[in-house]
Amino acid sequence: MIIRPIEVGDAEDFLALSKKIDESGFMLFEPGERETTVEQQRKSIERISGEKRSVIFVAEVENKLAGFIAALGGNLKRNQHSAYLVLGVQEDYQGQGIATKLFEQMFEWANQLGISRLELTVIKDNTKAFNLYRKMGFILEGEKIHSLIIDGKPVNEYYLYKLL
Repeated sequence: MIIRPIEVGDAEDFLALSKKIDESGFMLFEPGERETTVEQQRKSIERISGEKRSVIFVAEVENKLAGFIAALGGNLKRNQHSAYLVLGVQEDYQGQGIATKLFEQMFEWANQLGISRLELTVIKDNTKAFNLYRKMGFILEGEKIHSLIIDGKPVNEYYLYKLL
Protein backbone atom coordinates (compact mmCIF):
# COMPACT_ATOMS: atom_id res chain seq x y z
CA MET A 1 0.00 0.00 0.00
CA ILE A 2 1.21 3.46 -0.92
CA ILE A 3 -0.17 6.67 0.59
CA ARG A 4 0.62 9.67 -1.61
CA PRO A 5 -0.71 13.08 -2.64
CA ILE A 6 -3.21 12.92 -5.46
CA GLU A 7 -2.03 13.87 -8.94
CA VAL A 8 -3.99 15.44 -11.79
CA GLY A 9 -3.44 12.22 -13.74
CA ASP A 10 -5.48 10.38 -11.09
CA ALA A 11 -8.67 12.25 -12.06
CA GLU A 12 -10.41 9.41 -13.89
CA ASP A 13 -9.53 6.76 -11.29
CA PHE A 14 -10.36 9.12 -8.43
CA LEU A 15 -13.76 9.90 -9.92
CA ALA A 16 -14.47 6.16 -10.30
CA LEU A 17 -13.35 5.59 -6.69
CA SER A 18 -15.59 8.40 -5.43
CA LYS A 19 -18.61 6.98 -7.28
CA LYS A 20 -17.90 3.52 -5.85
CA ILE A 21 -17.63 4.92 -2.31
CA ASP A 22 -20.86 6.90 -2.82
CA GLU A 23 -22.61 3.53 -3.22
CA SER A 24 -22.07 2.93 0.52
CA GLY A 25 -24.90 5.37 1.25
CA PHE A 26 -22.75 7.06 3.92
CA MET A 27 -21.33 9.89 1.80
CA LEU A 28 -22.92 13.25 1.02
CA PHE A 29 -23.67 12.22 -2.56
CA GLU A 30 -26.49 9.72 -3.02
CA PRO A 31 -25.48 6.57 -4.90
CA GLY A 32 -25.46 7.51 -8.61
CA GLU A 33 -25.96 11.22 -7.94
CA ARG A 34 -22.39 12.39 -8.73
CA GLU A 35 -22.39 13.88 -12.23
CA THR A 36 -18.81 15.16 -12.22
CA THR A 37 -16.94 14.76 -15.49
CA VAL A 38 -13.30 13.67 -15.65
CA GLU A 39 -12.37 17.19 -16.79
CA GLN A 40 -14.23 18.74 -13.84
CA GLN A 41 -12.45 16.29 -11.53
CA ARG A 42 -9.08 17.31 -13.02
CA LYS A 43 -9.85 20.97 -12.39
CA SER A 44 -10.94 20.23 -8.84
CA ILE A 45 -7.70 18.33 -8.15
CA GLU A 46 -5.68 21.20 -9.65
CA ARG A 47 -7.52 23.75 -7.51
CA ILE A 48 -7.13 21.80 -4.27
CA SER A 49 -3.49 20.99 -5.04
CA GLY A 50 -2.86 24.71 -5.54
CA GLU A 51 -4.20 25.65 -2.11
CA LYS A 52 -1.59 25.74 0.62
CA ARG A 53 -3.92 24.50 3.36
CA SER A 54 -5.81 21.83 1.43
CA VAL A 55 -4.71 18.40 0.24
CA ILE A 56 -5.95 15.03 -0.95
CA PHE A 57 -4.02 11.88 -0.14
CA VAL A 58 -4.87 8.63 -1.90
CA ALA A 59 -4.20 5.05 -0.89
CA GLU A 60 -2.97 2.92 -3.75
CA VAL A 61 -3.07 -0.88 -3.55
CA GLU A 62 -1.65 -2.89 -6.47
CA ASN A 63 -1.83 0.18 -8.74
CA LYS A 64 -5.51 0.81 -7.88
CA LEU A 65 -6.94 3.64 -5.80
CA ALA A 66 -8.51 2.10 -2.71
CA GLY A 67 -9.28 5.15 -0.60
CA PHE A 68 -8.64 8.83 0.05
CA ILE A 69 -8.58 11.49 2.69
CA ALA A 70 -9.08 15.15 1.83
CA ALA A 71 -8.46 18.23 3.95
CA LEU A 72 -10.11 21.51 3.08
CA GLY A 73 -8.31 24.14 5.11
CA GLY A 74 -9.33 27.58 6.20
CA ASN A 75 -7.78 30.48 4.30
CA LEU A 76 -8.57 33.35 6.64
CA LYS A 77 -6.59 34.42 9.68
CA ARG A 78 -9.35 33.28 12.01
CA ASN A 79 -9.72 29.76 10.58
CA GLN A 80 -6.38 28.94 8.96
CA HIS A 81 -5.54 26.74 11.95
CA SER A 82 -8.33 24.30 11.02
CA ALA A 83 -9.24 21.90 8.23
CA TYR A 84 -12.36 19.89 7.41
CA LEU A 85 -11.70 16.25 6.52
CA VAL A 86 -13.45 13.84 4.18
CA LEU A 87 -12.47 10.16 4.22
CA GLY A 88 -13.52 7.33 1.97
CA VAL A 89 -12.27 3.76 1.60
CA GLN A 90 -13.78 1.41 -0.94
CA GLU A 91 -15.66 -1.41 0.80
CA ASP A 92 -13.47 -4.17 -0.70
CA TYR A 93 -10.44 -2.61 1.01
CA GLN A 94 -11.92 -1.83 4.43
CA GLY A 95 -10.47 -3.52 7.50
CA GLN A 96 -6.91 -3.50 6.12
CA GLY A 97 -5.61 -0.43 7.98
CA ILE A 98 -5.92 1.90 4.99
CA ALA A 99 -7.99 4.52 6.82
CA THR A 100 -5.54 4.50 9.74
CA LYS A 101 -2.59 5.08 7.37
CA LEU A 102 -4.48 7.87 5.60
CA PHE A 103 -5.19 9.56 8.94
CA GLU A 104 -1.56 9.21 10.05
CA GLN A 105 -0.40 10.88 6.82
CA MET A 106 -2.97 13.64 7.33
CA PHE A 107 -1.88 14.26 10.92
CA GLU A 108 1.74 14.57 9.77
CA TRP A 109 0.76 16.98 6.98
CA ALA A 110 -1.36 19.11 9.35
CA ASN A 111 1.46 19.31 11.91
CA GLN A 112 3.89 20.48 9.22
CA LEU A 113 1.53 23.30 8.26
CA GLY A 114 0.67 24.31 11.80
CA ILE A 115 -2.94 23.18 11.46
CA SER A 116 -4.04 22.45 15.02
CA ARG A 117 -7.70 21.52 14.58
CA LEU A 118 -9.14 18.83 12.32
CA GLU A 119 -12.88 18.34 12.05
CA LEU A 120 -15.28 16.04 10.26
CA THR A 121 -18.87 14.87 10.23
CA VAL A 122 -20.34 11.40 10.12
CA ILE A 123 -23.87 10.15 9.62
CA LYS A 124 -25.08 9.04 13.06
CA ASP A 125 -25.91 5.52 11.84
CA ASN A 126 -22.41 4.96 10.43
CA THR A 127 -21.13 3.18 13.55
CA LYS A 128 -18.10 1.70 11.81
CA ALA A 129 -16.80 5.13 10.75
CA PHE A 130 -17.71 6.73 14.08
CA ASN A 131 -15.73 4.08 15.96
CA LEU A 132 -12.76 4.55 13.62
CA TYR A 133 -12.77 8.31 14.18
CA ARG A 134 -12.89 7.84 17.95
CA LYS A 135 -9.99 5.35 17.69
CA MET A 136 -8.02 7.98 15.77
CA GLY A 137 -8.52 10.47 18.61
CA PHE A 138 -11.49 12.48 17.42
CA ILE A 139 -13.87 13.79 20.07
CA LEU A 140 -17.63 14.14 19.70
CA GLU A 141 -18.44 17.82 19.57
CA GLY A 142 -22.13 17.74 18.89
CA GLU A 143 -25.02 16.40 16.88
CA LYS A 144 -26.64 18.23 13.98
CA ILE A 145 -30.31 17.30 14.01
CA HIS A 146 -32.03 16.51 10.69
CA SER A 147 -28.96 17.70 8.79
CA LEU A 148 -29.59 15.34 5.87
CA ILE A 149 -32.59 13.73 4.22
CA ILE A 150 -31.87 10.12 3.20
CA ASP A 151 -34.55 8.01 1.55
CA GLY A 152 -37.10 10.68 2.48
CA LYS A 153 -36.26 10.54 6.20
CA PRO A 154 -34.36 13.09 8.30
CA VAL A 155 -30.95 11.87 9.49
CA ASN A 156 -28.62 13.35 12.10
CA GLU A 157 -24.87 13.84 11.81
CA TYR A 158 -22.22 13.84 14.49
CA TYR A 159 -19.59 16.58 14.47
CA LEU A 160 -16.16 15.46 15.66
CA TYR A 161 -12.84 17.25 16.13
CA LYS A 162 -9.24 16.50 16.97
CA LEU A 163 -6.72 18.99 18.31
CA LEU A 164 -3.11 18.42 17.30
